[in-house]
Amino acid sequence: MSKDKIVEHHNAAAEHHEYAAKHHREAAKHHEADSHEKAAHHAHSAHGHSAHATHHAGEASKHHAEHHGKH
Repeated sequence: MSKDKIVEHHNAAAEHHEYAAKHHREAAKHHEADSHEKAAHHAHSAHGHSAHATHHAGEASKHHAEHHGKH
């Protein structure tokens, strides 16, 4: 895999972590306001973004190892 693709995976992971953080903050805000359905929605969205971030980080690491293993 090309270096550019590895960088794309790292950047995608970072973006998903940022989205997850935003959803966690929204969930906390709604939970504090006793708006539990909205809190649950944001918590669920945060979980999805965290899973996507983990996927991209894993792909970046895997391809990074493959890229350097060829040298």
